[in-house]
Amino acid sequence: MTASTPQPLNNVDHAGLRVRLERGVGFGDAVNQVAVFATEFEDVAREYPIVFRARADGGYDAVALLGFARDQNLFLDGDRWDAHYIPALLQRGPFSIGVPADGGAPTIHIDPAHPRVSTAEGAPIFLPHGGQAPLLDRIGGVLRRIYAGTQIAPHLSAALLRHDLLEPVELQVETAGGASFRVPDCHVVAEARLAALDATALAALHHDDFLRPAIWAASSLGTLPWLAERAVRRGA
Repeated sequence: MTASTPQPLNNVDHAGLRVRLERGVGFGDAVNQVAVFATEFEDVAREYPIVFRARADGGYDAVALLGFARDQNLFLDGDRWDAHYIPALLQRGPFSIGVPADGGAPTIHIDPAHPRVSTAEGAPIFLPHGGQAPLLDRIGGVLRRIYAGTQIAPHLSAALLRHDLLEPVELQVETAGGASFRVPDCHVVAEARLAALDATALAALHHDDFLRPAIWAASSLGTLPWLAERAVRRGA
């Protein structure tokens, strides 16, 4: 995927740009996992398993599982996405968040070389007279969700570690037809440990609004059999 330096978005330099909204391998959708944030866990947990990957600095990143093999996205069906919710990082397309060096307010940036950007096809970014088109209104919400999520992420993983709620596992799932799949080297929110927390620990998690994300992450593992069934239907 070709990339250039993202530019601050404005209705003069980028007035004629449009964004292609279909899905596809050429748009970077062929991935088997994508980082997700506490701000979207409720939506993600309904359709994707959420696991945590350890980082070299001792922190953890939450990811949604989209497949079992490298570059395998079981939700990508040609030029469409076969799920109700698309994780925010894959929704944002050519847009990103720019934070000024002086600590000013974050602004929307665009990568004009992104494969979704076109002058002939797709949804307009701006209206003919310069106002924001519906696409940009929606993308603004997606980017706010991502930005807030990045601020929360290190505090969430620290809280999960503090209460001993992350456990290392090798996830294994077997379908009714006997097919077997595994996800190695990951951590999950331990549902049994979460249920056993005392009132003080639960109150602390609730106070910081980490209890709900922990519950959503734990419950999301119930979608793992669905992911395996998708793999079987795709002949994986």
